[in-house]
Amino acid sequence: MDTQWQHTTVLLTEAIEALITRPDATYVDATFGRGGHSRLLLSKLAPQGRLIAFDKDPEAVAEASRIADPRFSIRHEAFTSIAALPPASVAGVLLDLGVSSPQIDNPARGFSFRADGPLDMRMDPTRGQSVAQWLATAEQGQIAEVIRDYGEERFAVQIAKALVARRQERGPVSTTAELAHLVAGAVKTREPGQDPATRTFQALRIFINAELEELQEALGAALDILQPQGRLVVISFHSLEDRIVKQFIAKHSREVVDRRVPFAAPRAMKLRALDRIKPSAQEVAANPRARSAILRVAERTQA
Repeated sequence: MDTQWQHTTVLLTEAIEALITRPDATYVDATFGRGGHSRLLLSKLAPQGRLIAFDKDPEAVAEASRIADPRFSIRHEAFTSIAALPPASVAGVLLDLGVSSPQIDNPARGFSFRADGPLDMRMDPTRGQSVAQWLATAEQGQIAEVIRDYGEERFAVQIAKALVARRQERGPVSTTAELAHLVAGAVKTREPGQDPATRTFQALRIFINAELEELQEALGAALDILQPQGRLVVISFHSLEDRIVKQFIAKHSREVVDRRVPFAAPRAMKLRALDRIKPSAQEVAANPRARSAILRVAERTQA
């Protein structure tokens, strides 16, 4: 791995302590990243324990190949691929959502407006459309909808108009600096301390990687592959993700009554919410990118 792009794992100890209940069992790190959680988890496992990791970023998979531990395996696949694991086969599933620091800090990946680079933003740059490619053909209404829904940006229409006007006049934007400059001209006001492009970059990244749709799918798959008393541990970094996780846990943490059959026994709940953890003040001071993180823990019931 290029040591120029370093990553500090958020809520490292808290996540692994919440995840591991049986050191001799099989666990899933569905978002390997740069391996902080996986390495600590491996240090806690018994010799017969196993860890299966997933990541669709080739750079993350390359980093994982450095782990010479027979208990560990890595799959170059999206975290939705955990659905291929056998039902009730693992004692814990960890999802650490969002973007790793090496992805943000490397201008070549196109995730950040802080340094100029190609407007890409794909978690897996070997597959699918880049943001630049999508913006080159998307209709104004589509662009506005994405920026509004995934970025919660109130100036989404103005930004979309500016992008289409720029495309018609001089061709589509192709770099992060071009996009950030265009957004800055379209956004009239912004919260103190926040770059005008923040919400737009977030929206386009979430959309191009289908992050929210994949999260919904992965949560459902995690429920299927967890053994009774197995743990689901999810770290999210913005409200859209956390809302999905919170609602998923809440939905499966209550009995379901079929109103069409009022005298039938209710279907038992499948999860039990255990905890909600925020980073400590010390962690946020050492790593400001941790400030928005929320860790939620739930346990699979016997049902």
